[in-house]
Amino acid sequence: MNGKMQGYCCLAAAMVLVGSTVVASKIIGTGLPPFTATALRFAIALPCFALLMAATGARMPRLDRRDWLLLAAQAIAGSVGYTTLLIAGLQRTSAVDGGVILGTLPLVTAAVAIVLLGERPGKAMLAAIAAAGFGVWLMTRHGADASGAPSWIGNALILGAVLCEGLFILLNKRLRVPVPPLALSTVMTGFGLAFSALASLTESPWRLEVSADAFLAVAYYAVVPTVGGFLLWYAGAARVQGSEAALFTALAPASAVALAAGLLGEPLTGVQIAGMACVLGAVALLGWPGRKRHVENPANPKNPANSAGG
Repeated sequence: MNGKMQGYCCLAAAMVLVGSTVVASKIIGTGLPPFTATALRFAIALPCFALLMAATGARMPRLDRRDWLLLAAQAIAGSVGYTTLLIAGLQRTSAVDGGVILGTLPLVTAAVAIVLLGERPGKAMLAAIAAAGFGVWLMTRHGADASGAPSWIGNALILGAVLCEGLFILLNKRLRVPVPPLALSTVMTGFGLAFSALASLTESPWRLEVSADAFLAVAYYAVVPTVGGFLLWYAGAARVQGSEAALFTALAPASAVALAAGLLGEPLTGVQIAGMACVLGAVALLGWPGRKRHVENPANPKNPANSAGG
């Protein structure tokens, strides 16, 4: 197997793991409240990242106060906000719907850039955002959760999680001094632990009875997709071009839907399939016109596993 094929395999495996976080979050939501689960996840992941930094000799660059505040804001949005909203949303909707909605990340990021940064969208971007929005709307028209609440509430919370991740990506671009990927993941995990642990006090975690399934799901989320997904993504990205790596992000929602149907036994309806087709088609529409103009560093593209790793 040549180096490029090895890279493809690593990228595909990383995105399958990112998709599996939807199933893990669904299981976590049945036994733990969101902030407590998030704090536990980061408490398990932080020593792993610290050991990786020590083993590789990675160091944090010198940052000023502004950049440290941006990193803190990134952690609140992309680490705590993303994970807690995802778990809370999956308590109220299906993992299949959650997987499809997570696929809107590139479109939501583009929409946030238009609103907050004043970027002027092209026709392809506007069409892609409209197609993704229609796909999500298809799924908000049906179903209710186990308590009878309409599933659109859970879908809205998951869309909020995607919005948080979009803010994470845009805030990262505002840093004056670039932070290496491993150092960034370690700092995000540390900040995430601090913020989520503080917020978890409102859930009285010392009174909770944690189910074995929920704890194992948190441990899996912390170690396999968060740390393992990070390692696989950058191992793959080092062997292929950045534009090629970006194409593999479409595997994450597809994997989430497949795992939700296969492992959790959730039914896959025609409406959900249509919604997924709209979302994946929108991502392809957004990415295709820019493939030849892609200038991202091929050795260090944005890591979509940050959705799993914060």
